[in-house]
Parts: sequence; structure tokens; C-alpha cells
Amino acid sequence: MTLLDLLLLLAVAGIIGAIAQALAGYSHGGCLASVAVGFVGAVLGAWLARKTGLPELFVVTVGGTSFPIVWSVIGASLFVAVIGFMSRSRPRAG
Repeated sequence: MTLLDLLLLLAVAGIIGAIAQALAGYSHGGCLASVAVGFVGAVLGAWLARKTGLPELFVVTVGGTSFPIVWSVIGASLFVAVIGFMSRSRPRAG
């Protein structure tokens, strides 16, 4: 994998993460957070696709590494929704 391949994968992960944050309605952090969410979403989404036996719908291959776009968006959206749910402040009783 070359430096250009790595930069392309980071860009794709950042776009996926930004889309997922927009869909989930929760966004904290900047570009690096979007890239991290995109990569976690790719791992989570690919795992969900394997467990359910569904095919990868749209795959981008960069430098021999495949990046499942649709499943990455789904996985990243789920990940962001869980983070948003866990970090919301709860009103105090009193």
C-alpha cells in the first residue's frame, strides 16, 4: 500500500464517517473523528454483512484493500447512534 492509497482510504473513511454522523444526528469532533467513525463503521458493517449472509453491495478497492461503502455507512451509523445515546446528558432528579 502506497502513501497515496492510504490517503485515499482516509478520505473515503472520512466521507463515510461524515455521512454516518449526519444520518445519526450526532457529531462531536472534526475530520479525525469522522475518519475514525468511518473505519469503525467499515469493520462493524463488514461483520454484520458476514453474520447475516448478505452480499457487499458497493465496494471500493484501493491498493488491494476493499472498502464496503453501503455496509460501512450502516455500521458507522449504528456506531454513532450508540455513542450518541450513551453520551447524552440525563436530567437530574431532585
